[in-house]
Amino acid sequence: MNSMYDCFTLRNGVEIPCVGYGTYKAAEGNSADIIRTALEAGYRYFDTASFYGTEEYLAQAIRESGIARGELFLASKMWRDEMGYEQTKAAFQRSLERLETDYLDLYLIHWPRPDAACTGWKQLDIDTWRAMEELYAAGKVRAIGLSNFLPQHIENLMQNGTTLPMVNQIEFHPGYVQEATVRYCQEHGIQMQAWSPMGRTRVLNDPLVTELAQKYGVSTAQICLRYALQRNVIPLPKSSSMARMKQNQDLFSFAISQEDMFRLDTMPQTGWSGLHPDAF
Repeated sequence: MNSMYDCFTLRNGVEIPCVGYGTYKAAEGNSADIIRTALEAGYRYFDTASFYGTEEYLAQAIRESGIARGELFLASKMWRDEMGYEQTKAAFQRSLERLETDYLDLYLIHWPRPDAACTGWKQLDIDTWRAMEELYAAGKVRAIGLSNFLPQHIENLMQNGTTLPMVNQIEFHPGYVQEATVRYCQEHGIQMQAWSPMGRTRVLNDPLVTELAQKYGVSTAQICLRYALQRNVIPLPKSSSMARMKQNQDLFSFAISQEDMFRLDTMPQTGWSGLHPDAF
């Protein structure tokens, strides 16, 4: 990878940019300004979700930018209360309308369970995935996948579905790498993505991350994002300023040594969000 426009290739041959822009909380104040800045900064892969409330603002920013739809990679997700066969199809259509497009590049199930008390989650996931498979077969979405799914959730779909998931998006950053899930997905040809790839303040101020930033002459955020790339995980950073957006794209002028990668791999747990799909 030499730039954020270089791509990983999904199991179905679809190319997906190696760095995206996460739009969670990117429309605070009911404005498309931050997303418009991200487009001006050069981002072309945007990750949104019905829950984020940013789909309409993303559409507005794209419309005003004049950038052709074919130059963009748009991903969205259905929320916990939109799971189920019919509900998924309806949720997908609502996302298309809010995004002002007739197809998505990627559509994900946001969480494997609507809540921790749901005992029928396995069948619910199967029904939801069947709708996803039909949307994919109809050409309405170029790739389908998962978000926050752990191996026990993915196995359910692997055993009962006809189309294998192409993507799984999880919390991933130094100090919280979810090694079992990453290993499982990579062994099964599922492209990993990282939400919260920079963790939180505790990660960015961590002594090891700070040491490595000084060693390589970059920011602590760049260390986290480069770490994800070297693990073949697509980072989806968020930032509101042009300067930070540009800095977060500058990941290709340095490489973290294998020894330092091992050190980041084995950091004590740091900066975990507290969110877990089986224990809300």
